[in-house]
Amino acid sequence: MPMKPLEFDRRYGELDQVISAYLGMPADDEPDKPSEALQAYLRHTWHTRPWALATAETQLREYARNPPGRLRLSLGEFYPVPDVGLPESAVQDWLFTIADHIKASIEAGAVPPPSAPRTHWEWHARFPELGQFLGGWFSQDMPDEFTDHDAAVRDYVDASDPQLVARFTGELHELLALHLDESDYALAVAELGMEVDPPQPYGPGGWLAWVAQQLGEPRADYGPPLQGD
Repeated sequence: MPMKPLEFDRRYGELDQVISAYLGMPADDEPDKPSEALQAYLRHTWHTRPWALATAETQLREYARNPPGRLRLSLGEFYPVPDVGLPESAVQDWLFTIADHIKASIEAGAVPPPSAPRTHWEWHARFPELGQFLGGWFSQDMPDEFTDHDAAVRDYVDASDPQLVARFTGELHELLALHLDESDYALAVAELGMEVDPPQPYGPGGWLAWVAQQLGEPRADYGPPLQGD
């Protein structure tokens, strides 16, 4: 029978995070050079969950040492590694190579310097609520659902928990702190799911700055008026 979530996380949870970083990216790791996908995983994880790196190294190595057979995969008892563009015979060595890179990074304390995300996975791992906002409220259907961009922003704020709005605002400021070129902000919003152009006369970076300014002040909820007010 399929594994329960707790068992899955204990055995494959961080392995799944590593493999997810490769979706849409080449699995071209070499013993002397980690792939762009693995570099993105290392960069993000070092700065957010450094303790998870050791778990990833262990789970990768254990999976490579004990690859599941087809029957147990079909029964849902093992994690099925998605197709990463490698022949099945090469997956085991590839997993060992990834584990070796992660181990070397941990032992050397090689924390990557902060930088802008470089892969689709890294954009969404670093800016999850911004991705929810852009992908959910600014898809190609946005002009049919809202009168303008401001209305979509107001709808997001009204429909979302204030704590999520605060997190989103923080992610906005973090993205703006990267001081990207306007073309790079265009890439950022596209990676995060925006499918419409920003409103005139703004470019992507200018519009994000405007949204951040509008959401900069927290909205206090003072409750119902006191009797006699």
